[in-house]
Amino acid sequence: MLTAAAFFIRRIPVINQYRTPAQVLGIALLVMGVYWRGGYAIEMEWRERVAEVEARVAAAEAKSAEENVKIVTKVVTKTQVIRTRGETITKYIDREIVRYDEKFAPGGQCEIPKEFIKAHNSAAEAPK
Repeated sequence: MLTAAAFFIRRIPVINQYRTPAQVLGIALLVMGVYWRGGYAIEMEWRERVAEVEARVAAAEAKSAEENVKIVTKVVTKTQVIRTRGETITKYIDREIVRYDEKFAPGGQCEIPKEFIKAHNSAAEAPK
C-alpha cells in the first residue's frame, strides 16, 4: 500500500514536493487506524461478555423466583400449622380452666395444675 502511494506521489508534481510530510501523515493515519480498530475489537469482545453475564443473571433470577415461591409456600404451611396448633392448645386450656375454676372456688388454694404446665411446654416446642 505504501509503495502504491509512493508511486502516485512521485507522479503528481504538487504532492511530490510534500512527499515526506505526506508519508509521515499517511503512516500516522495508518497507526491510528490500527489502534482504533484494536480498541473497537476489544470493546465488542467486552460487550459479548456482558451479554453472556446478563443472560446468566436473568437465568439465576428466574430460578430464584421459583425458589422464592417454594419458600413462601413452606412458610405459609408452617404458619398454618402453628396457628392450628395454637388454637388447639388454647381450646384445651380454656376447657381445663373451667374445670379447675369450678374445683377451686374463692377461698380455696390455687395451684398450677400439671396439665397447664404440660400445655405451656408443648406450646413452646417446635411443631413436629
